[in-house]
Amino acid sequence: MAFSKVARFLSYLLFVEAGSMSTCIIWSLIDGTGAMNFVASVGLTAAAGGILYLFSQPAGGDIRPRDALGTVGIGWILIGVFGSLPYLFEGVFTHPADAFFESVSGFTTTGSTALTDISICSRALLYWRSLTHWLGGMGIIVLFIAVFPSLGVGGKHLYRSEVPGPMASGLRPKLRHTSIILWYIYAGITAAEFIALMFAGLDVHQAICHSFATMATGGFSTMNASIAGFNAVSVEMVILVFMFLAGVNFQLYYRMVGGDFKTIFKDTEFRTYAGLIAIAILFVTANIVHRYGFGDALRYASFQVVSIQTTTGFGSDDFNVYPPFAKMLLVGLMFVGASAGSTAGGIKISRILVVFKSIYHELYRSFRPHAVASVKIGRQPVPDEVVKGVLAFFCLFIILFFVGALFLAMFGIDIVTSATASIAALGNIGPGLERVGSIENYAFIPPPGKVMLALFMIIGRLEIAAILVLLVPAFWRK
Repeated sequence: MAFSKVARFLSYLLFVEAGSMSTCIIWSLIDGTGAMNFVASVGLTAAAGGILYLFSQPAGGDIRPRDALGTVGIGWILIGVFGSLPYLFEGVFTHPADAFFESVSGFTTTGSTALTDISICSRALLYWRSLTHWLGGMGIIVLFIAVFPSLGVGGKHLYRSEVPGPMASGLRPKLRHTSIILWYIYAGITAAEFIALMFAGLDVHQAICHSFATMATGGFSTMNASIAGFNAVSVEMVILVFMFLAGVNFQLYYRMVGGDFKTIFKDTEFRTYAGLIAIAILFVTANIVHRYGFGDALRYASFQVVSIQTTTGFGSDDFNVYPPFAKMLLVGLMFVGASAGSTAGGIKISRILVVFKSIYHELYRSFRPHAVASVKIGRQPVPDEVVKGVLAFFCLFIILFFVGALFLAMFGIDIVTSATASIAALGNIGPGLERVGSIENYAFIPPPGKVMLALFMIIGRLEIAAILVLLVPAFWRK
C-alpha cells in the first residue's frame, strides 16, 4: 500500500470533516454557549489533517484498489475518532469509548445512542449528531471525490469501495460529475423534507436535524422519545415518505434526472422493496390491531415498518411491546434492509434476490443437471463473479452477526438484547429489542462492547470487505 498517497487522501478527509464541524459554531454563537468546544474540535481535526498532508505525496494519477480500500477503511475510523471530540469537550461523555460509539453511529447512519438523556446536549451538538448522519449517508468519500478533482481516474476505486450494493459502479465516465449530481439530488430531497417539516410545525433546528437524519436513514432525533415525542401525525407522515424515498437506489433518481422517468417502475429491486414494505405493514397492522384499533395500528405499523426496513431507526411507538410475530417480522426486516445504492443499511434487497435466485437455480439443477441457466434479476443475467461475491457477503454477514452477539453475551447481556444489538450495529439500523429497544439506549454496554459495536457499524457501512481486508497480513506487504 502506498502510505504516502493514502495519507494525502486521509488529510483531505479530515479537512472536509473540520470544515463541516465548523458550521456547528454558528449554533453555539446563536445560543451564546459552547463555541470554544467546537473551535477546539475543529482546530485539532484540521491540525491532524495538516500533519498528514505535510508527510504525504500528491494523490493524482491512478489509484490501486488496495490504496482505495486502505483509504476508505482507515478513513472511516479516523473520522469517527475526530468526530468524537465535540462530545468529549462538551462533557456529555467522559469515556472515549462512549464518544467514539456515538460518533461512529452518526457517520455510519446507524442511529444507536449511548446518551441516556438527549436534552443535556446543546443545540450545536445535536446539530453535529445529525450532520454526521447526513455526511455519512451519501458517503463522505463520495463527497470529497466531488470536491477534489485531483483524484483523477483513480477515484473510481474509492467510489466502489464505499457506495453500498453488489453492483455499484460509476454512472458516467466522469466520476466527479456523477458524484456532484448525486450530492445535488441528495441535498435537493433533504431541502424538500426540511420545508415539509417546517409546514408540519417543527422549528428550524428540529426540521434541519430530522431532515439530515431521515435522508441519511440515520435515526438520531432531538427528542428522548424520538418521533413519538412530537405526537403529530403530520410529522410522522412527512418523515415516513422521505424515509421511503431514502431507501430507493439513488441511481434510479440519477436516471430520472436524465429524463428516464419509467426506470423506477421497471426496476425489479424497487418493486420488491415497495411490495415487501406493503406486505409487512399489512401483517404488522393485523397483529397489533387489537391493541390500538385499526387507525392507530395502521399508523404505527406503517411508520415502524418503513423505519426498520430502511434501517432509519426512528420510533413513533415502542415496538418492543408488540406481539412476538410483529417483533419477529421487524427483526427479519433488519437483516433485509432497503435498496442497493441507497443510504440504507442491511444486506440489501438486491443481494437477497440474488441469494434466493441462486437457491432456486441449484434446486432446479438438482433434477435437471444438464440444464443451462443463469441467475437473473429482472431480465438481466447476473455475472457469476457477482453471484459468488453476494453469497460470500451473505455468509460473512451471518457469521459476523453471530460473533457479535456471542461477544456481547460474554458480558452477561441477555440473548435477545445481544443478538438484536449485533444486527442493529452490523445492519446500521439503530434500535433492537429488549434493553436496546426503540425507547432504550446502549449506555449500559461496557466500553469493549461499545468499541466492538462501533467497528461493526463501520464494517456494515462499508459492506464488510473494506474493513476486514485491513486484518489480512498480506494487505500490508509490498
